[in-house]
Amino acid sequence: MAERVLVVDDEESIRKLVEYNLAQAGFEVIVAENGYDVLGIIAQQRVDLLVLDLMLPGISGLELCKKLRQEQVKTPIIMLTARGEEIDRVLGLEMGADDYVTKPFSPRELVARVRAVLRRGSETPGEGGASGPMIVVGDVRLDPERYEVTVRDEPIELTPREFELLHYLLRHIDRVVSRDQLLDRVWGYEYAGDTRLVDVHISHLRDKIEVDPRSPQYIKTVRGVGYKFVRGES
Repeated sequence: MAERVLVVDDEESIRKLVEYNLAQAGFEVIVAENGYDVLGIIAQQRVDLLVLDLMLPGISGLELCKKLRQEQVKTPIIMLTARGEEIDRVLGLEMGADDYVTKPFSPRELVARVRAVLRRGSETPGEGGASGPMIVVGDVRLDPERYEVTVRDEPIELTPREFELLHYLLRHIDRVVSRDQLLDRVWGYEYAGDTRLVDVHISHLRDKIEVDPRSPQYIKTVRGVGYKFVRGES
């Protein structure tokens, strides 16, 4: 069964461009002009991924992304943003989007991003990066086989991307990993955009596992280089 992608953009030329290239790549494609249509489509049929423009009439892409995540809709989202809209890109990631592509974009790049996000989301416990023994560091316990994380004996709900990011950091305990390294190994492709993508997801992880995210015990920033997961303060 072909994976189904919902393309949401109010510009007909963009919709047709994206629809054609994704269909040529073997995806089943459905389209929508606005965010209100998206809510109805997702309620009625399976959608494996959204390609979502941020600037939509009625309900914006940012508002739609936030609403979907609040309603526990976990469908992966790739945002389409205009060049120079860095603030909107960051907000979109903070609302729960998985990735973004900046207009004007290469159709080949977009197809690659769609495949990468779907591949990461379809990995089941024991496959891909989520395999190996249980890892316990301080109060943090990650079980790759069960795809579970507990912190201070409480289960923590992570997105697939957050889980893979935490798993990678834990497998490189006390070692500095660069943002580019994380983009390549966790996102699964060479990323041509800015590394704010990593920073936003690190911030989300800190919010979920640290007692005080502003003074992290585990996920440390190494200025000018990247991050490292340390064993914590005794």
